[in-house]
Order: sequence, then structure tokens, then C-alpha cells
Amino acid sequence: MATLRETKCGETVKVVKIRGEGAVKRRIMDMGITKNTQIYVRKVAPLGDPVEITVRGYELSLRKADAEMIEVE
Repeated sequence: MATLRETKCGETVKVVKIRGEGAVKRRIMDMGITKNTQIYVRKVAPLGDPVEITVRGYELSLRKADAEMIEVE
């Protein structure tokens, strides 16, 4: 399964699963990233960190470590 970190700039993907435990998973879900949510990858920094996405109508920046926990299709 692909992760959000591997998604290229300009692609729209759907969240399949959020890996992680406890507070980290809760923080990601509190940002509006839940199962079956559409995510558009707006920008990726030159070194890959952070990733700027659009989710539920607003822009959000995620670290590589957080993006790696989000499985997409």
C-alpha cells in the first residue's frame, strides 16, 4: 500500500488507513485526515519535508514522518 509521503505533487488520493498509536494517530485525525477522505498534494518541499496538502477545503503541512503513517490509494 502506498503512503502519503510517496504521493507526487498534483495528485489526489483517498485515505485508506492511518497507522500509528495513541496521541500521534489522534493528532492526525484531529486535523481532519480520516478514512475515505480525499487529499490533494499541493507542494512537496525540495528535501521532501514538509508536504503541503489540501484536505476538507483547507491547506495543511505535514512532516514526512506523519505523512508516512497515512496509507492512501
